[in-house]
Amino acid sequence: MKLLLIIFSVLFVLLFIRLWVGQGSYPDIWSLEKQIQLQNEANNVQTERNRSLEAEVVDLELGDAAVEEYARDELGFIRKGETFYHVILKDKSNPPVPTTPVTQSDVE
Repeated sequence: MKLLLIIFSVLFVLLFIRLWVGQGSYPDIWSLEKQIQLQNEANNVQTERNRSLEAEVVDLELGDAAVEEYARDELGFIRKGETFYHVILKDKSNPPVPTTPVTQSDVE
């Protein structure tokens, strides 16, 4: 009877260890569920990107206005008779360069 109890106890411990360690264990399942969640999020981002690209393709196939807008934005298209103005904004992150030369006595 003791031998049977020892065998069942060892078997129980081995099954319990298998439940928490190795392939198919709870931590392994949790890791796989996390990977599935991350992949689903990446798939959602790609699905939204695909929808945007499909809408752009449909616009380009159906109308000249979309083609013209693309040509203006991406290729710099300008019609005859139009005047192109290029506006350059000041970059506030870089300080202005001094116009007067700096001498060694100014630094000290």
